[in-house]
Amino acid sequence: MPAQPALNRNWQSMNKLQTTYDLRTHGKRSAWILLFLSLLGGLAASAADWPQYKGPARNDISAETDLLPQWPAGGPPLVWTFADAGVGLSGPAIVGDRLFTLGGRGDIEYLIALDLHSVENQTVSQAWAVAVGPLFDFQGNNWSSGPSATPTVDGGQIYALGGNGHLICVDAESGQQRWRVDLPKDLAAEVNPIGGGPKKLGWGFTWSPLVDGERLICLPGGPAGTVAALDKNTGQVVWRSTELTDQAAYTSPMVAEFGGVRQFVVLTNQGIYGVAAEDGRLLWSHRPAQRYSTEVVNSPIVRGEFVYVTVGSGQGCSLIRVRSNGGVFQTEEVYANTNLANHHGNVVLVGDHNYGFAQGRGWVCQNFLTGDVVWSERQKLRAGSLTCADGRLYCYGEDRGEVVLLEVSSSGWNEIGRFTIPRETKLRKPNGKLWTPPVVANGHLFLRDQDLIFCYDVRDKP
Repeated sequence: MPAQPALNRNWQSMNKLQTTYDLRTHGKRSAWILLFLSLLGGLAASAADWPQYKGPARNDISAETDLLPQWPAGGPPLVWTFADAGVGLSGPAIVGDRLFTLGGRGDIEYLIALDLHSVENQTVSQAWAVAVGPLFDFQGNNWSSGPSATPTVDGGQIYALGGNGHLICVDAESGQQRWRVDLPKDLAAEVNPIGGGPKKLGWGFTWSPLVDGERLICLPGGPAGTVAALDKNTGQVVWRSTELTDQAAYTSPMVAEFGGVRQFVVLTNQGIYGVAAEDGRLLWSHRPAQRYSTEVVNSPIVRGEFVYVTVGSGQGCSLIRVRSNGGVFQTEEVYANTNLANHHGNVVLVGDHNYGFAQGRGWVCQNFLTGDVVWSERQKLRAGSLTCADGRLYCYGEDRGEVVLLEVSSSGWNEIGRFTIPRETKLRKPNGKLWTPPVVANGHLFLRDQDLIFCYDVRDKP
């Protein structure tokens, strides 16, 4: 990132003060909450919560039921709008009465907590915000600035990653910092700059942390190891994947078990890898015939012994099978085609089919095991992202903020609701789009457009 003296001075001052500010007075209520949480051992997540990137199972599927089977004209009711989330593409993590996200305000990126029980006149209150690091941006960047990672909630702790590689752990109730790691400085972290951005930084650090037991799994990238396991309570390094040293892409680690061995599946520009959860050993690798020549954004989808990946700019998708023979892992490519090339959105596996936007094809339903296109739809909605809840797909268009409700079906596009967000941000970069996927949690639909977060009630009330 080019030198920005004023920005750096501001950040250094804030860092020394460990700036956390609270926009409302908690009083006795906070004292009782803190006591209650200490007795419970932290902020406990329920099945209806969305505590991390892609949800509880990291698969973009909500466990919720009893949601609206179709929407009324104009869409479900708007509950509240938050208009100060800042710039960035970070998704929400939602547990109980708290929503956590990241956003850039001025020259600083913040981890922001909203109090979902404090809503007046369709406006939600901020509980606290804590500085993460300087705003990610660079000269000539016309696409996106600010943070893109989704925070991870684990008990009473929140883990958040800024665009420049500042990783923090804070107390979920108060926002008080517990530890901090500067990934480029402390772990020699590097991001692949293919597609633009500064050397070793690219479009910034965008992966979302994964909690695995007492460890926090990260993808710093670089010569010391692509994958790192940190002690989640201290931030100290437990192991690095010294046999795997690719620069990080824009994907997040996914947990898997092949041949009875717990491991993390990682996708970079060079290939797909399995890293042992115990010690970071490289268990297997699968490199495509030609390395990916564009930004690698979509995280791997893991089911059984299969790993599915999709990359944009026409490079397409592939499915590999991972098998263990006497403790030795082998990979086999099941298929590789261009039937579903997804770049800025995401793909959701529901049942035996993938759903998502495919460049050059429109919205697609794809057979997971064969790679064949079951149906496609070009005209009803342009590119976008999606999530799944209660047997329905919630699709969010990246151009104008159109939201479409579909039945999950391999028989075709069956639309049962549509509306458009009431307003769009004025902070988006000239070439930027609405690239934060929708989330359904606790009976509500959450949509983000940079500084704007909208919350809709999608419960099927008796």
